[in-house]
Amino acid sequence: MGSKNGFFSTQDFSIDAKWLIDPRQLFVGPKIGEGAHAKVYEGKYKNQTVAIKVVRRGETPEEIARREGRFAREVAMLSRVQHKNLVKFIGACKEPIMVIVTELLLGGTLRKYLLNMRPKCLDMRVVIGFALDIARAMECLHSHGIIHRDLKPENLILTEDHKTVKLADFGLAREESLTEMMTAETGTYRWMAPELYSTVTLRHGEKKHYNHKVDAYSFAIVLWELIHNKLPFEGMSNLQAAYAAAFKVGLPNNDTISPTQNVRPSADDLPEDLALIVTSCWQEDPNARPNFSQIIQMLLRYLSIISPVEQVMPPKRTTSENAVLPPESPGTSSLMGARDDVGETPKATEENRARGFFCFNWCC
Repeated sequence: MGSKNGFFSTQDFSIDAKWLIDPRQLFVGPKIGEGAHAKVYEGKYKNQTVAIKVVRRGETPEEIARREGRFAREVAMLSRVQHKNLVKFIGACKEPIMVIVTELLLGGTLRKYLLNMRPKCLDMRVVIGFALDIARAMECLHSHGIIHRDLKPENLILTEDHKTVKLADFGLAREESLTEMMTAETGTYRWMAPELYSTVTLRHGEKKHYNHKVDAYSFAIVLWELIHNKLPFEGMSNLQAAYAAAFKVGLPNNDTISPTQNVRPSADDLPEDLALIVTSCWQEDPNARPNFSQIIQMLLRYLSIISPVEQVMPPKRTTSENAVLPPESPGTSSLMGARDDVGETPKATEENRARGFFCFNWCC
């Protein structure tokens, strides 16, 4: 599925029939988000309210190849990994244009949620609950050999009741290989791990070694942000924040930063156990950072300190002692709902048009 220029190509990539979206049954509603490479709309698919991500193809051959490869990677990974803290994948199509359809989460991004709360901070139990959601999503990805590479509040979406966080946007995600050289300076500067930089300016697209521990660093910055409800590296531009985190030198035109240490947001005001979680995750040496299974255990221990669980007598079992129960798979077994293969009725189509939803084909 790879290509000689290092990109995936949609010409080499086919979507499994199970996940192939019929664009004739896709209705596009209002735009709810926009990034550098795609627009996201609220929509309808087979009577289900969904989020529709329309990926721009680009203009130059290199740009087209890069975006098609990103689309192919994202679809391949979304269709392969399901978890209650990952946005549920519904399907995709690559013609007439590249489209990814997922569940629609009505709680908005974590970034917007935090901004609306400022200057107030979240209750610490809520912080740890959100952190556990994120860590469990990352643990699932890493267990499948996938590095997200772009963990930040904009890519974390809340459910409508604001009680659960789900990870979205797999456009930069990559399968991890110990022998593979991966693209450096991938992700969003303020949340990027220091090893994504070198001591000299990297040419665009230059490759260097790194591994899944880049996501642990990004998690630490997100956790710090959840705790303080402040922008990390406040007062710095994104690029200045990246330089400060990566290099033992002062910022350009700025001699106020000590040349003896890399800069991190302050954890001085945090309780010792919580500070340990944050600071261990943003260690300069990737090998010194914990994995997400360890991070989850650290978070659970801290949660037990701030919110002790009362002992409750277990309920009596009403099933027969000889009953055979299905095996449980926590966090994965009940995630993908039964697919509705019944097409939309003409009546439903008219209702969608009346509500401002337009047939996907009209938009092409």
